[in-house]
Amino acid sequence: MRRSFFAALLLGTITVLPLAAQSGTTPGAESPALDPLTQPANPIASPLTEPTLSPGIIQLMELEGRFQKSVEAGGGKAFASWFADDAVVLSNGKPAVLGHAAIAAQAKWNPKAYQLTWTPEGARMGPANEMGFTWGRYEGRSKDKNGQPVVVSGRYFTVWKKLPDGDWKVALDASADAPPPLGECCTLPKP
Repeated sequence: MRRSFFAALLLGTITVLPLAAQSGTTPGAESPALDPLTQPANPIASPLTEPTLSPGIIQLMELEGRFQKSVEAGGGKAFASWFADDAVVLSNGKPAVLGHAAIAAQAKWNPKAYQLTWTPEGARMGPANEMGFTWGRYEGRSKDKNGQPVVVSGRYFTVWKKLPDGDWKVALDASADAPPPLGECCTLPKP
């Protein structure tokens, strides 16, 4: 039960400019360093690798880290505790789960039986610093009835919102399972 979706529709894109771009250049002059098509993608945002990250992005990445550690230790109960009262969960092939109570009713896994981990790859904070989103990759590990390992993985997308008391909660959690490895999508099960 984890994530991926259409962030640009919710908040628009916020760009963190490199320090050189923030220092002011001649108006109208194009800087090749700002062309996103020529820049290598950085898979994980970090203040160590990207010292110009905004405080909002750093805050969202820290929230994701605390969320992940909490779920690693506490399983489904910990997962549900991070959701706002009016939150929504969207998962592959399942109906939307609406509201904290419904999310908590479905998130009952024990961390000893099912381990959910994820790695955030990026974040964007809204202009008012009251809502933002993160995205990345997740992995769920468990065992089938015969004790064989079962691994599911995919991409996730989380929308965070700041509550009136200053606390941050998950407003939307969406996931899309990774496609099967090439060549395995249409094969018959092996006996």
